[in-house]
Amino acid sequence: MAISYSIYDVFTRQKLAGNPLAVMFDADDLDGVTMQAIARELNLSETVFVKTADNPAYAASLRIFTPASELPFAGHPTVGTAIAIAERNHGQGNADMVTVLEEKIGPVRCAIRLREGEASFAEFDLPRKSSRVQLPLDGAPLADALGLAEAQIGFENHVPSIWTAGVPFLTIPVQNISSMAEVDFDAGLWLKSAPFVEGRLTSAFLYCRGGVNHAAKFHARMFSPDMGIQEDPATGAAVAALSGAIHHFDGLADGHYPLLVEQGVEMGRPSHIHLTMDVKENEISRARIGGHAVRVATGSFDI
Repeated sequence: MAISYSIYDVFTRQKLAGNPLAVMFDADDLDGVTMQAIARELNLSETVFVKTADNPAYAASLRIFTPASELPFAGHPTVGTAIAIAERNHGQGNADMVTVLEEKIGPVRCAIRLREGEASFAEFDLPRKSSRVQLPLDGAPLADALGLAEAQIGFENHVPSIWTAGVPFLTIPVQNISSMAEVDFDAGLWLKSAPFVEGRLTSAFLYCRGGVNHAAKFHARMFSPDMGIQEDPATGAAVAALSGAIHHFDGLADGHYPLLVEQGVEMGRPSHIHLTMDVKENEISRARIGGHAVRVATGSFDI
């Protein structure tokens, strides 16, 4: 069997930056075991399998795999696949469209912008608002797992906390970008100190204010031994989770908040994730994740 595929670099306008994503088209005949084996073979942060949606009004049904497990929802696969399907169906030229992708978490509404000669852009509404998971956390073992001093964990009133918008992350505020560069993640220590939430080990999502890019409001890194990912260049699901932490710790007033989060800088794969939040009556009424993506390869996968 031959499966056509494309590889996109996501959350970037430039090839060979951002987070690479394999999009496997016409995957209706593949079972979950085969999908997991393909994802392990490709060894990217995520591989997406595009299937016919149960609802004919939706563009496609997605199954999303890391090298180690299936995810109910993920950001860079949603952005990259929305763009991949749009470019495949519409070719070159300008177009603006809205579509819905069916994921394990539920339907995900996406808006896509295609511009000839430019990197395509897509954004999606969070299928689930970020919510906090209340569990006791000990800063000392977390700092040890990150190779940092405990004093480098936290800034202002931000402290480590667990948030999920479909996938749980232990969001860890780090003092500054200099401290971020010092991180030496120890997967073994993380396995001993991080809690399990929703049946999986929480991943480490580190963030601080500012960025190498002057427009970035936050600088981030993500490590996930449970997903088989040593470090991820861009993690949309983690930024979705982070929206709750930002709203909670910064005490956002009612209004519209467009924020740029950079990630992957330390890996040499700079990524730019657009987070937009609307706050009404002291609650996040709507949140969106967006970014650009560029195709870098196409081919056929023979199994």
